[in-house]
Amino acid sequence: FIIISKGIRKKFRDIDSIRVSDIKSIAGLILDEESGEPLPYATIGLKNEGKGTVSNSNGEFVLKMTPSNIIDTIVISYLGYIGKEIPVRETFTDNFTIMMKREFISIPEIIIRNQIPQEVINKALYSVPKNYGTSPALLTAFYREGVLKRNKLQSYSEAIIRIFKSPYSGTLLNDQIKILKSRKIENISLKDTLTIRLKAGLSTCLQLDGAKSPFDFLLFANMPEYNYRITDIISFDEEAAYEIEFEPREGVELPKFKGSVFINTTDFAILHTYFELSSEFLNEMKDAFISTSSKGFRTWPISVRYSVSYRKANGRYFLSHVRGDLNFLSREKRRLFNSPFEVFFEMAVTGMKTENVSRFEREELAPIHSIFSKTITSYDPDFWGDQDFLKPEENLLQALQNMKVRLQEFSE
Repeated sequence: FIIISKGIRKKFRDIDSIRVSDIKSIAGLILDEESGEPLPYATIGLKNEGKGTVSNSNGEFVLKMTPSNIIDTIVISYLGYIGKEIPVRETFTDNFTIMMKREFISIPEIIIRNQIPQEVINKALYSVPKNYGTSPALLTAFYREGVLKRNKLQSYSEAIIRIFKSPYSGTLLNDQIKILKSRKIENISLKDTLTIRLKAGLSTCLQLDGAKSPFDFLLFANMPEYNYRITDIISFDEEAAYEIEFEPREGVELPKFKGSVFINTTDFAILHTYFELSSEFLNEMKDAFISTSSKGFRTWPISVRYSVSYRKANGRYFLSHVRGDLNFLSREKRRLFNSPFEVFFEMAVTGMKTENVSRFEREELAPIHSIFSKTITSYDPDFWGDQDFLKPEENLLQALQNMKVRLQEFSE
């Protein structure tokens, strides 16, 4: 459906009768054409500018519009599916639902077998400067993280951020984060203190840019410690991608990952990767995830999973979506039973700019862990104004509305 300004409520027969100044945002749902199942983390963007978002885990999305966007086209992409392009003017309808059709590429097995996965990965790393850019970029993004204990929301944070992305070539410049607006919601009805606090979720999103800082499993020096195999070649928009599965070899000593990476068959761009830390190494990596644990509690991870995606805009690839899902168990001393915790963090890039980009001044870099100040008293769904954000899933939205909350917000 389309959200338009007050006073315009009926469905327009003549699309040209809609005044562009009345457009506020487009909201919709992305589904699998055959099964009707929602497609989580699909990429939605405008064709002619670096503006976009991703669908949430329920396939829902919201994309804010400006008057100039009326002549643009919405592009929807999802690995393994035929990409879609829809003129913005044609999205003016109730119950705006996009049905995506899965595309199967018939590839003889001998072609897949003759591809050497390590060579494909090496070509991908060699092609990083060409694909991701040798000049800096300014990204706008929406970030959120939450902690749930026994499926009950304990804390939830959101922020609109700007990211200075240094070039994807030899440079000593690091990426920077600037907070534009944020809020933190804590459940004050819980009697016990938080026993899980995520370590540096914002900076972790930048560290998970595997094209910029190659993952352990992509580095040539570490390849002897992994098994790789190309399991499929799948469609992506009008192109195709290798799906390469990887897992640690038996007997490796260092913490290792297992998962899949998807690499474009034409330009060797890394399109998407999802991976998890091998279970036998979880305890050894505990300190990498937990910032603090409440006194008197012992806390340890039971699963750590990540997902990273990239989007192509105007001939260049940009970081598009990062998601981390971490599950922990915590036990208080002298207690018999464990308490399960779910921790997630997520960043969706909603805007890209490559012209007149400069680094932030030192005083602009807000301390990531102390960005919440003013206390407010209720959850406001219109808090973000004209900024793009990830629509909360229904169960999360309900949890936020039911919480006895203490909210803090920050604006630049």
